[in-house]
Amino acid sequence: MGLLTLNRPKAINSLTHSMVGRISAALSMWEHDDAVRAVVVSGAGDRGLCAGGDVVAIYHDAKVGGAATRQFWHDEYLLNAYIGRYPKPYVALMNGITMGGGVGLSAHGSVRVVTETTKMAMPEVGIGFIPDVGGTFILARTPGLLGVHAALTGAPFTGADAIAMGFADHFVPHDRLDAFTEAILADGIDSAVAACAVDPPPSPLLAQREWIDRCYAGETVADIVAALRDHAAAGQMGGSAAGDAADLITSRSPVAVSVALEAVRRAANLPTLEDALRQEFRTACGALRSHDLVEGIRALLIDKDRKPQWSPASLPLVTPADVDAYFVSADPDLTFDH
Repeated sequence: MGLLTLNRPKAINSLTHSMVGRISAALSMWEHDDAVRAVVVSGAGDRGLCAGGDVVAIYHDAKVGGAATRQFWHDEYLLNAYIGRYPKPYVALMNGITMGGGVGLSAHGSVRVVTETTKMAMPEVGIGFIPDVGGTFILARTPGLLGVHAALTGAPFTGADAIAMGFADHFVPHDRLDAFTEAILADGIDSAVAACAVDPPPSPLLAQREWIDRCYAGETVADIVAALRDHAAAGQMGGSAAGDAADLITSRSPVAVSVALEAVRRAANLPTLEDALRQEFRTACGALRSHDLVEGIRALLIDKDRKPQWSPASLPLVTPADVDAYFVSADPDLTFDH
């Protein structure tokens, strides 16, 4: 068994460019090693698998042109695609915080395991970025419009939600993860799942699907926010959650949530994960050119004032041309060599 451990526990195993390279090299070596029957990916420490990419490094690089960041995303997305087509069982232990780039390392694997501690999210819009790492491909294929809700709010969801939404397969209690890994080594994956996995608890998001599907059907993000506010004001079931969602969306980068909505809708018509990653490379490069990515990281992680000055400043000021600019060719676009 090939064991991959993300080992930056103080940073919740945030992903760096060098880590992407080492993971890719290990997977390639194990693919061609007949002694390795399966790969298991986990995170060091008990806080999570991976909190995402190292966005502080992206902030500093973006201020000097962003060339290193573009290369990082290029290599990261190639790795995400490789995981999606990996020919051996790829077991991802999505324990604790699994967000952004951590989702890209896990949700495209063939055996995806969550626990009661799993806290998953695609929170990119909070820093003026767009869901990536193949996330839009899954978000576009959730039951109803749960994926649109997750993309626009950036709010975390549970392991049970992850299974309901198609991000994960099996629920293993946190205290049985070690036994699960040992069982894979001793008896194989199917036996390990049979011995350690349990039925997941009910998905809180799935239980709210009726109002989510209704409110998120609007043509624009402004329409969606208005529908959420109306639902909250009507005092119907899920009203407080709808109001919270509206508050979250309006705190995010207006152009980022507008692009995220369009990206998820377009991803619904893209036939493969690689097609979605190619589109995401375009939107990522668009964000790298934008004002909001640097400003969003500054407000959250550099100055930590949590008062980003977005541009455009509000949803009504975002034009179709602003959104379309994120979908132009990355020049050159991402390509895949099999």
